[in-house]
Amino acid sequence: QVQLVESGGGLVQAGGSLRLSCVVSGRTFSSYFMGWFRQAPGKEREFVAVIRWSRGTTYYTDSVKGRFTISRDNAKNAGYLQMGSLKPEDTAVYYCAAGTGWPTIATIASMSRPGIYDYWGQGTQVTVSS
Repeated sequence: QVQLVESGGGLVQAGGSLRLSCVVSGRTFSSYFMGWFRQAPGKEREFVAVIRWSRGTTYYTDSVKGRFTISRDNAKNAGYLQMGSLKPEDTAVYYCAAGTGWPTIATIASMSRPGIYDYWGQGTQVTVSS
């Protein structure tokens, strides 16, 4: 059983930075990938970024490109989302998720679908004040 535990959320002023962490325990897989999603009040869950664990391939949603960086640490079995130049519209609960079986032909559209992720963390709140 794979478990994901997020941490690092909090309150930050606009323009500030936060780093979210997601520690993975349990089974891991060679073709494993980790994604970050977020959900603001009254809105649907939104894809933020994904990383392929083995090769480090990444995809980002347009609204965070150049501001957020997704990474992983194999030794620690942890993934990270470094968030910079934060805006009030980034306020949301952030979830990490993990899946297996990176597609032969991966696109941001295919990797952004929540349904391809098998495991989810409990979420961590990020609040950006103006």
